[in-house]
Amino acid sequence: MGFFSKLKKIWQEDIIGYTISADDEAFFDELEEQLILADVGVETAGEAVEQLRSRMKREGISGETAVRAALRDILAQMLDVGDGSLDLSRRPAVVLFIGVNGVGKTTSIGKLGSSLKNSGRRVLLCAADTFRAAAADQLQIWSERAGCELVRSTEGADPGAVLFDALAAAKARGTDVVLCDTAGRLHNKDNLMKELAKLSRIIDRECPDASRETLLVLDATTGQNGLIQARQFKETAGLTGIVLTKLDGTAKGGIVIAIARELGVPVKFVGMGEGIDDLKPFDAKEYVEAII
Repeated sequence: MGFFSKLKKIWQEDIIGYTISADDEAFFDELEEQLILADVGVETAGEAVEQLRSRMKREGISGETAVRAALRDILAQMLDVGDGSLDLSRRPAVVLFIGVNGVGKTTSIGKLGSSLKNSGRRVLLCAADTFRAAAADQLQIWSERAGCELVRSTEGADPGAVLFDALAAAKARGTDVVLCDTAGRLHNKDNLMKELAKLSRIIDRECPDASRETLLVLDATTGQNGLIQARQFKETAGLTGIVLTKLDGTAKGGIVIAIARELGVPVKFVGMGEGIDDLKPFDAKEYVEAII
């Protein structure tokens, strides 16, 4: 899959059948180093290694295959922090996409819109990013590719007004899901974070009984800075899940484990390419099997 390639060197064919002792400090040092390099994080890597060491001692594990399976199980448990699916049970379900500039919010919306449309849902895209030049034009292109409806306004318009119009249209048309784009904002800019709170209040007022999701879009290549962003956005905007983009282009995909362990926020989707079908539901078991 292209990521965690450095970690994989531990499991080369020339050590298949190799007996790994629970006292093999060189092995555990190398494992911890590679986990850190893969952006699992210092604390998370240390915890994973200690859990593995304890489990090997407790269960008498020594063979390479068994050690590998134990490590997979430990990492999968770290990723198990909540429901990884979207709650779209009460319509019009509203999914708010937030994050800093350039992480792939608009493209992720287009890809998710296409997937939901193909599953039989009526989907409306809301172009509430009125700040970035041509943001609404970009979302319109995606809406046409995905076959979804779009509500947009002019550049510089009030994002809250665009969202209000989109929710009104969704209720009138019997829409199942509203996917809302928002302007990229730094996690430490107070006025922009307050704007997100305003959007949330509009949803509460106009669709009080609707299902709600707030997804933070992160670029996997940003590494540990993604964890900093996620922590701040969680505190100020509330998060129900993470969309991790560009996971195919980095060996540092371990950030998903750090986010899950430290913030308790599940990764719900991962971007694995540029195509319209390249946003995939995150599967922890598949993930750890691919990297270990």
